[in-house]
Amino acid sequence: MTPLVVTVALNGARRTKADHASLPITPAEIAREAELCCAAGATVLHVHVRADDGRHSLDPDRYRAAIDAVRQRLGERIVVQVTTEAVGRYSPAEQMATVRALHPEAVSIALAELIPDDGATDQAAAFLDWLRYERIAPQYILYAPDEVARFHDLRGRGVIPQRRPFALFVLGRYAGQVEAQPRDLLPFLAAHDAECPWAVCAFGRREAACVLAAAGLGGHARVGFENNLWLADGGLAASNAQLVEQVSAGARLLGREIADLATTRAFLAETAD
Repeated sequence: MTPLVVTVALNGARRTKADHASLPITPAEIAREAELCCAAGATVLHVHVRADDGRHSLDPDRYRAAIDAVRQRLGERIVVQVTTEAVGRYSPAEQMATVRALHPEAVSIALAELIPDDGATDQAAAFLDWLRYERIAPQYILYAPDEVARFHDLRGRGVIPQRRPFALFVLGRYAGQVEAQPRDLLPFLAAHDAECPWAVCAFGRREAACVLAAAGLGGHARVGFENNLWLADGGLAASNAQLVEQVSAGARLLGREIADLATTRAFLAETAD
């Protein structure tokens, strides 16, 4: 199998320091935590930023501040993936405008938010073509097996232009605190075209079990405080880096090599094509 790409999602759109005192929010906190996660084996940093009131933001200037802080601390030693997550606040046009303003190395896109219905396909197709032209690596977030089927339908219709687009299967839910189980992965895989690479993130205390199940089956992993605060032994994680460390160690027990930065960038370049 190809080396395992480990992404870390440090904070997400909803959690606050009331949930975990070490949740990184400010640019300096994000950069400091990114450095620890990089040392633990993560090669992709999934970034969310916040407004002054703590709410999720897609403000390009706030993104630039966070990205600049990461680059000042780490240089180019980690891939920065921005999110377009709407959280009910942003339209597809606003999501796309943020990405065009930032021109990031990588971006995660919730399919249901960017293309909520067939009326949104023309605008989305033009944007996704632009991503491909600009060599920006997208990751398509899919929350249910029926979204996987729709993802491949949109591929077939040319709306999603990448030859081997990268999918992220989300197991469990933030709403209602539905905790993921490894078996939740199976319906996603049943609906998926094995030609396309995929990764898993998982809500709740079985995050490590879920992403290691994915690692054993050829997928990639995303871990972090966005989805889970707990170690596999039941203890509260002190940092995102601890979540990265345990998954990196578990993957090696499965015989899965951890991707280095050069391998990760080559992999993402392929998914951008």
